[in-house]
Amino acid sequence: MQRKRFTKNDDSFVCVHCGKNVNKLGYTSRNHCPFCLWSLHVDENPGDRASECGALMEPVSATPDPKKGYIIYHKCTKCGVIKRNRAALDGAQSDDISLIIELTSKQI
Repeated sequence: MQRKRFTKNDDSFVCVHCGKNVNKLGYTSRNHCPFCLWSLHVDENPGDRASECGALMEPVSATPDPKKGYIIYHKCTKCGVIKRNRAALDGAQSDDISLIIELTSKQI
């Protein structure tokens, strides 16, 4: 049986890294904080919340993508896995573009 690669899981949350309230996106699974860009290692596949790790994921790099805007790379502070996530640049709580641009100068 084939597992779904994406599960919509668009919940609001309080960022474990900076403590700010993060609202739902309304159209896809929000995976990171728009204020500090940090995430949690909670997914194996986007939105599935199947990871047992649960550690903080640091935003370590970003690259521009002509179709998707920016892709943010997060590295788990516990197990070292690196995950790619599309930046949320539209909506009431858009990702901090200045932090994303700063990340574009860093290599993973």
